[in-house]
Amino acid sequence: MAGTAMLIVFSGLPGSGKTTLARALAATLPAIHLRIDTLEQAIRNSGMLAGDIGPAGYFAAYGVAEDNLRLGHRVVADSVNPLPVTRAAWHSVAQRAGTACFDIEVYCSDSAEHRRRVETRDGDIAELKLPGWQSVIGHDYTPWATPVARIDTAGQPVESCLARLLTLLNAAPR
Repeated sequence: MAGTAMLIVFSGLPGSGKTTLARALAATLPAIHLRIDTLEQAIRNSGMLAGDIGPAGYFAAYGVAEDNLRLGHRVVADSVNPLPVTRAAWHSVAQRAGTACFDIEVYCSDSAEHRRRVETRDGDIAELKLPGWQSVIGHDYTPWATPVARIDTAGQPVESCLARLLTLLNAAPR
């Protein structure tokens, strides 16, 4: 399995399609799918932290990702990843593990479609409170200042987005 390890970092607002695409990519490669929402809700469920748990979920994910990268696995990190500090932290994880890091920003350019997704989706993590549309559009999300593969999911089936992503990933330096 030497040489296959890679950290693939998703980012994007809730409802953009990033988890759907991250799962599809993880199944196709194959790779470990590491979802921040899952980790954060598990931390809340533990009773140790409640409400805003701050960066705890991200820090747990960084550790799990690094462990798996060192084992030679591909890791798909799935989170909003809204700030330069979290993006830099993912790159540090890859660097410490001696692997490449590939950044992906998933967005939905059709605001009506994006809103419909946010307002009609069902949660798949028990007890996780999904954000509403006002929360999504008010989310603190800093535009990328470094190169990032951008995937627009508006009006696109998952298979088309996945094919585009695989093309970009295959062309990326290792």
